[in-house]
Amino acid sequence: MNIPQIDLYSILPVLVLSVFGIAIMVVEPFLSSKTRAASAALGWLAFAGTLVAGSAVVPMRNHPGQSYSGLWIVDDYSTFFHVLFILIASMTTLLSIDYLRREKMNHAEYYALLLFATAGMLVMAGSNELMMIFIGLEVLSIGTYVMAGFRRTDLKSNESALKYFLLGSFASAFFLYGVALIFGATGSTNLISIAAAMSRPDMQAGLVYLSAALLLVALCFKVAVAPFHIWAPDVYEGAPTPITGFMSVGPKAAGFAVLFRIFITAYPMIQDRWTNIMGILAALTMILGNVIAIVQPNLKRMLAYSSIAHAGYIAVAFAANSRQGGSAALFYVLAYAAMNLGAFAIVTLLGRERDEKVKLTDYAGLASKRPGLAALLSLFLLSLAGVPGTAGFAGKFFIFRSAVESNHTGLAIIGVLTTVVSFYYYLYVIVQMYMRDPGEDFSDARVTPALVIALLVAATGTVYLGILPGKLLEWTSASALHLLN
Repeated sequence: MNIPQIDLYSILPVLVLSVFGIAIMVVEPFLSSKTRAASAALGWLAFAGTLVAGSAVVPMRNHPGQSYSGLWIVDDYSTFFHVLFILIASMTTLLSIDYLRREKMNHAEYYALLLFATAGMLVMAGSNELMMIFIGLEVLSIGTYVMAGFRRTDLKSNESALKYFLLGSFASAFFLYGVALIFGATGSTNLISIAAAMSRPDMQAGLVYLSAALLLVALCFKVAVAPFHIWAPDVYEGAPTPITGFMSVGPKAAGFAVLFRIFITAYPMIQDRWTNIMGILAALTMILGNVIAIVQPNLKRMLAYSSIAHAGYIAVAFAANSRQGGSAALFYVLAYAAMNLGAFAIVTLLGRERDEKVKLTDYAGLASKRPGLAALLSLFLLSLAGVPGTAGFAGKFFIFRSAVESNHTGLAIIGVLTTVVSFYYYLYVIVQMYMRDPGEDFSDARVTPALVIALLVAATGTVYLGILPGKLLEWTSASALHLLN
């Protein structure tokens, strides 16, 4: 009897996050919730968990290959997303420490759910099998459903969680049905085995096409690609601001990570079909997200539609289906995480209790009262718009270049035109901050050490990736090449 080898190194980051999430739940009853220091201790413990998980990526990377009977794979592609997801979780934790104290909802469940949701994203990135991907997807989804409604006494937060749960359940059903159909057609749910089975002459093409369509619909919902984006604005507006920031980058990046791996690994035989469909969805998403964002008076809703538009840019790279496109997509998800989480850090700080100050006009005169915060928010917004010298410009340049090189020039033109449109609503916020009289002095906006760290990381990443993108591009190119091979 052969006993399968248990490779703990390959799943070490997932284990670390899970252990710290459990530890937070166990430690919480022994802390006094009446003191600020005790309340912040849970957040710093969660942050320490992300740091330890990040260091655990090193031994994981040193044990590449498949393990657990082909269910799990460690390669440059999964390693990249492990680092990205842990970085997103650590920054979200830093944004949450003072926010939860201010909102008087500092409960251990919040940080535990955040770590568990991140573990789910790691499972999605490292899985080489559809049912494993589904398990990671559900761990992520359940955690974000609860966190979206964590402000239990707020009707908007309750609506946010319920709407996300109901529509997310439909997306999960689509995914499972797609898995069932491809299993029926190929006799396997392993991505590599599916690709091998498709070369058989007796393959039922109808089941293959239908399964691909169902999986595409489910994952497009997760990344908020039009027309599967309807849930995003309401959910983003009602959720606690740090969780809105987390949902706008974490699950979106996880969805694209799985989308790339499934279709490039398991469905190469029909790549002409899904690349054309993805190109149409990308064009629709860029147009719809940017145009509707113009009329939004609420900054969180504006950033929600902006997030939809940015999903369209990443979808352009997916439609390119090339090494350059894959590299550009990986570069962009990291750049977008830095600049968008930075913007949400400022919104978290200035939103006040119950996120009452989130209208665009609430930022009037910010530059005259808090020039540092106005400058940082301007940096993040200009990067989201794609101003040269920022991470956003570099990311869009690489994506549009990959589209042109793959004969998707029309997509590149639409991307450039919609980028020009986006300047209007990003610059409108900057105009409010610098060219309008202040309605308040913003003196109650307290910058805590945790927020300082988060803002420093976000600003550094936004500037560095815009000026010196070469090193990261080498990493993303190697990761994309590994996936395409």
